[in-house]
Amino acid sequence: MFGIGGGELFFILIVILMLFGSDKIPEIARTLGKGMAQLKNATNEIKHEIQKGAEESGLDMKSLTGGISEEIASAKESMNQAINPVELQNPVEEIKEEFENLSGPIKRQM
Repeated sequence: MFGIGGGELFFILIVILMLFGSDKIPEIARTLGKGMAQLKNATNEIKHEIQKGAEESGLDMKSLTGGISEEIASAKESMNQAINPVELQNPVEEIKEEFENLSGPIKRQM
């Protein structure tokens, strides 16, 4: 969550508790929740207006984004083939199987 670890989050909560006191924290959380809900509603309204305007002008948003998604998927596939050719995958799998076969009897003895 935003690059904040558990210890850091705990420290931030302790500082907030010391600054505002236990009676103000629920009010602050409620205000932040309402603000986040208003922000979410505003972004949803903007998205809806953009889609509505596109439909009125005759643009199909799904076909526009679908073409882009297909191009991105095609580019990812070609990059994966260039970086990890099929010839390298088979030896790795063979080595993995050989290692499992060798370590299997050792694991069973323990």
